[in-house]
Amino acid sequence: MLCGMPQLAQFDKVRLTKTLDKQHGIIARRQAFACGMTTKAVRYRIRPDGPWQVVLPGVYSTANGRLADDQRAVAAFLYAGRAIAITGTLALAWHEIPAQRREVVDVLVPLRNRRSDAGFARLQRTTVMPGIDYKDGVVSYVPPDRAIADTARQLTDMSEVRELVAAGVQRGKVAVWQIMRELNLGPAAGSARLRVALAEVADGVRSTAEADLRTIVKHARLPEPLYNRMLFIGEEFLAKPDAWWPEFGVAAEVDSKAWHLTPASWEQTLARHARMTACGILVLHFTPQRLRTAGYAVVRDLRLALAASRGPLPRIRTGPVA
Repeated sequence: MLCGMPQLAQFDKVRLTKTLDKQHGIIARRQAFACGMTTKAVRYRIRPDGPWQVVLPGVYSTANGRLADDQRAVAAFLYAGRAIAITGTLALAWHEIPAQRREVVDVLVPLRNRRSDAGFARLQRTTVMPGIDYKDGVVSYVPPDRAIADTARQLTDMSEVRELVAAGVQRGKVAVWQIMRELNLGPAAGSARLRVALAEVADGVRSTAEADLRTIVKHARLPEPLYNRMLFIGEEFLAKPDAWWPEFGVAAEVDSKAWHLTPASWEQTLARHARMTACGILVLHFTPQRLRTAGYAVVRDLRLALAASRGPLPRIRTGPVA
């Protein structure tokens, strides 16, 4: 027997293997003991050159290197003890809602949970239980609306909040009323930006750039347009501009390069512009960059367009938000 190596321990290897397989190679100390492993056997495996590494207090990985997101979720969930569910950006990623990645893993726990944050595990005490939990092995995730609300309260950048809400709604993961319900159930602290973003989406604003246009219009006290409304000539669909002033016959489009990476998408933009102008609509185009950096120039262009208007166009019928 090699020096320092313990005698072969008698433990339930089948149970240990099943636990590790189910938990992406992550195991808690208490689970190792439940498999019959001794304290000495665990210590031997987590030695500096051993096969296991400590990733959180009392939680181990059976492989070295950077943990994948599903491993970090399991580790944080096991560390929390009486965990309720994973929330925050990791829950968003699990629901396939894009958001800026953060190393921290937010875990909802009961109010009386006495454990402290450790490593990448951040414990969020709550009395508001998620209405539905989504299971992935041993880990539970909050629903998309709860993940969005919890994440948004931690954000200080209004554009990030807008992008988060727009991503969830546009991808069909959640409805505005569901996010509003979660917002009203949760704490008021940090909720102001989310309320603004939800109001914008309710008005038809669908993207961060469109929200920037809305802010410019409000601050300049320009007439308020309708956002993302379908326009018709009789019963025939004409176009859906980002902003529409029906009393002036003026439309504004926010043109992002992300939508014009192919000749086909650019052709669609030109065709839509041609259809609207052929019907007498005065169409203005703005890039997201210009909205962010040249607000005064945008206001000037809008004022000139509204002043040059010949009034409403009787042939154009305004439909609902699309």
